[in-house]
Amino acid sequence: MPRLIEKPTRIAAAGNKPKIIDEFVGGASTGTGQLSVARMQSPAGWEEPGQRPEFDEYTIVLAGTLKVEHESGSLEVRAGQAVHCRPGEWIRYSTPDEGAEYIAVCVPAFSPETVHRDS
Repeated sequence: MPRLIEKPTRIAAAGNKPKIIDEFVGGASTGTGQLSVARMQSPAGWEEPGQRPEFDEYTIVLAGTLKVEHESGSLEVRAGQAVHCRPGEWIRYSTPDEGAEYIAVCVPAFSPETVHRDS
């Protein structure tokens, strides 16, 4: 029988400014470890520490622009585009010029223990 997920779980975000993370599927919301699905809303000027996660992360930008820094440079992911970051890659997300709304899907699910943020 299908399971209705009535509302997401609000997750505390890393970074220099307040960012909204609403997890619909994942460890915090449904106890699922196989994957996580979250809606993110970050303001202009937001940035978080770099990270080297143990999971694949697929990000679909719905509005605005998400900057993704990596060891060889950076990408600007605009509304209607997506980016895939592989396990073990160093990445850093930010929305320096404008805010952004995006969906992040992590396989396996995001967890604070496996994201490995820079100190």
